[in-house]
Amino acid sequence: KFMAFIRYKGKTKTAWLPVTTSTVMTKGDIVSYSSGLLIRATSSSTSTPTTIASDTTIASTDADYATARSVPVLVPLEKNVIWLADVTATLATTDVGGEFDLTDAATVNRGASTVDAVICTGFVSTTKGYFTVNFNAGKQ
Repeated sequence: KFMAFIRYKGKTKTAWLPVTTSTVMTKGDIVSYSSGLLIRATSSSTSTPTTIASDTTIASTDADYATARSVPVLVPLEKNVIWLADVTATLATTDVGGEFDLTDAATVNRGASTVDAVICTGFVSTTKGYFTVNFNAGKQ
C-alpha cells in the first residue's frame, strides 16, 4: 500500500484552497491546479505541484463530494521542504540529486525524468526516498 507524501523536514503551513468538484483525493497526495482549482497531480505535472494535500481524503461517497468547497493543504514555506515518498521502479543510492517524474499524485516514478517534478535528496530503500518538489520543473 502506498502512503503518499509525508513531510519529513521543512516548514509548511495549512491553507484552505478551492478544490475541483467531484475530485477524489487521498491525504498526502501532491496537488496541482487546473483552471484555478486543485486537482490531484499526474505523471505530466511539472512546476504546478506546489502544495501537498493535508488532512484531507475526499471519497466519491462523501456527502459534499460534488460541492464547490475549499480543503486544507500543506503549503511549503521554504523552497526545499523534504518529503518522504514511495517510489515505483527501483531507487538506488546513486539517484540522490536526480530529477524524476511522478507516477501519480502519491508516488515518484524513478524510471521517468521527462518533466522532473521532484528531486531526490535522500535514499531510504529501493521503494522509498526523500524528495523536494522541483519548482523549476518544465521551465527552460
